[in-house]
Amino acid sequence: MFTLRELPKYEALLDLADRYPELEVAAVESCLTFLSTSADLHHLLDEHFAQHNLSMGKFTVLMLLYKADRELTPEEFLTPSDCATMAGVTKGTITGLLDGLERQDWVKRRPHSADGRRTIIALTPSGKSRLETLLPNHFRLISQITTHLSESEMETLQELLNKMRAGTLEATEQ
Repeated sequence: MFTLRELPKYEALLDLADRYPELEVAAVESCLTFLSTSADLHHLLDEHFAQHNLSMGKFTVLMLLYKADRELTPEEFLTPSDCATMAGVTKGTITGLLDGLERQDWVKRRPHSADGRRTIIALTPSGKSRLETLLPNHFRLISQITTHLSESEMETLQELLNKMRAGTLEATEQ
């Protein structure tokens, strides 16, 4: 991903705004800061997951299966299609993620007990154990990332990010 390591100065944005009246300086500054922070966060999480022989995509799938393992009966376990939809990725991408996790013995595919045409996915005992070993460290890292924010600031951040997401979705629909 391409991002600016050094954000443009306010004056540079004002100069651009003189040439491009559509440019709202505060909006551009906010967006660039958000993108820079997102890139830093992605880099940190990529390194964190790599220490556990995982990627962000694999971790997302593991967490979906972990939740399903705790909440669903074996007949309700997730299918690859369910995982793709919930993770927001294509069926091809989920197949690659599941192939890798299966090679690592973190997940197992098996036929659905009531409908042999369907495949369900579940964490293996080894996968569940390894994930439960990883989670405390993962949650400590997330807490460390947000350590400079108060509880109130985190709530405000969530509200603001949800507003930004709404704007992104509206722009996508145009």
